[in-house]
Amino acid sequence: MDATPHTLDHARLLERVQRFVLLSMAKDPEASAFLAPGAEIVFTGGRRFAAPQEIGRFNATRYAEVAKRIERWDVAPDPETGGVVVYCLGVLHGAWPDGRRFDGNRFIDRMVVGPDGLIRRVDVWNDSAERLLDPALDRLGTDATSP
Repeated sequence: MDATPHTLDHARLLERVQRFVLLSMAKDPEASAFLAPGAEIVFTGGRRFAAPQEIGRFNATRYAEVAKRIERWDVAPDPETGGVVVYCLGVLHGAWPDGRRFDGNRFIDRMVVGPDGLIRRVDVWNDSAERLLDPALDRLGTDATSP
């Protein structure tokens, strides 16, 4: 069996997800165009959002500023949808609402993408909740004072 068509499809789907993530980070309303109707966006703790713009509003209450340093993308076929599951892994850096700088908060974004290229589900996990709950983590050398 020739794997080339799958490889090309997966590459195209990955490119769409990468564009979505970049637009979302820039708070660009065009990011919504990459989501399927009724797409689910679920954050750590079960917080649900209907659109990428809602994520920006939520993050504004949690961070003075935040950005992603993407370290890796992984793509796996999704037999349920005929599309792929894309994982975006890296670290968050920025500042807490009180102005303290942080760097090194691990994150994983998981996107389920249909064969049509539309994102059906986004799951987001990161270390920020633990660090907000226990500032002692900052003293353990897991955070830098500047990005």
